[in-house]
Parts: sequence; C-alpha cells; structure tokens
Amino acid sequence: MIRIAMWSGPRNVSTALMRSFGARADCAVVDEPLYAAYLAVTGLDHPGRADVLASQPTNWAEAVDRLRQPSGKPVRYEKHMAHHLLPEVGRSWLAEVTNAFLIRDPAHVVASYAKVRGAPTLADLGYPQQVEIFRAHGGPVLDSARLLQDPAGQLRKLCAELGIGFDEAMLSWPPGRRDTDGVWAPHWYAAVERSTGFAPYRPEPASVPDELAHLVVAARPHYEELAAHAL
Repeated sequence: MIRIAMWSGPRNVSTALMRSFGARADCAVVDEPLYAAYLAVTGLDHPGRADVLASQPTNWAEAVDRLRQPSGKPVRYEKHMAHHLLPEVGRSWLAEVTNAFLIRDPAHVVASYAKVRGAPTLADLGYPQQVEIFRAHGGPVLDSARLLQDPAGQLRKLCAELGIGFDEAMLSWPPGRRDTDGVWAPHWYAAVERSTGFAPYRPEPASVPDELAHLVVAARPHYEELAAHAL
C-alpha cells in the first residue's frame, strides 16, 4: 500500500484535494487523523470540539497506529494539517509514508485566516512544520495557485512524483458529504460539499490586516524554501 501524507496549512484547498484523491477507485482517504490529538493537547475550543475528541484517538501514537492498518485499497491518502504536528508528536513514523506538501502564498493565507479565526501564530499556519518535514524526508510540493490554474497538469506531475498513475476521475466529483469526512465537516466544508471540481483560479490581491503583516514576513522564507521545489 502506498501511503501519501499530504501536509497543508489552513485556508488552502486541502479538502478539495482530498476530494480529488477520493474520486480515485483505488484510493482510500483519511481526514485529519491528528486533529483530536491536537485539540486534546492544546485545549483549543474549535467548533465541534467535543465531537472531534469523541471521533478520533486523542493520543497521537494511537492515531498513527490506526494509519498503519490496511484499508483494502492500494493507495491511501492522508490529509494532514501541518500545525497538528505538535512538538509532542513523534516523528519517526514520517519515514513510513510518502510525504507531500500543499502550499499557498502566506499573504493569502493570513488574509483568509484573519476573516474566520482572528490572529494566528506562525505555528498555526504550519509553514515551519512543513519545512521541518521537507528537510528530513523531501517529497513533492504542490502550490495551490498553480493547481487551480492547471488542475490536470499539476495532478499529472504530482501523481508521477508519488509513483501512482494519473486518473482523470481526480478532476471532478459529485457534490455532497462523504462518510470519510471528519465530524467537523458541518462547520467547515460547506463550500467543498457544493463543489464538483476545483474552483477557477482568481488572482485577487491579499488584504492583510496591518497587525498581522509581521506574520507574512515571518512565513515568507519558509514558503519560499518550499516554493523553490514546487511542481
């Protein structure tokens, strides 16, 4: 079984990319398996917190052990939020998977985050964690802007890097919720539940609040290190 661990920051197209892989007949998907462990350690009061904690292991090692279980399909796609990789989480298991990275320009991430969650920290955006994993293990880097500009071309390149064949089914999917969606879907997935494919690329300027401009500056070197390897 090929296990793909796709590491993304927040306010990206990570759920749409999970839909894309879920549309493959040969692929099982797992939605943010470290989320409950992240909430248990941080104590953060996210929407649906109690449901998330009840739906997944709150111990990271148990969550990772579950990921080792066979899925009945030759490919498994794990959608991970990079900020869920807290310092307390062990790293040795990352050598067991094929790591990949979904990135987005930090100005757009910070501008989008500020609209829904207030003021994040650099760790909340996941860039340092992505760079840590990339330096240790490498893996293909997918820039979300390029993905939206050319889904077929970018997915072909990504699949080649992952060692799996490209499947045209990855370009579209039926609307609606999936049994594999996390229990947090009602709070976050309304747009992707309406979608039937990747949204058109809209090159709009990012409106970053002045008080968060320092975050864009702090994140920029991490993003650029990864972007230099983007497909």
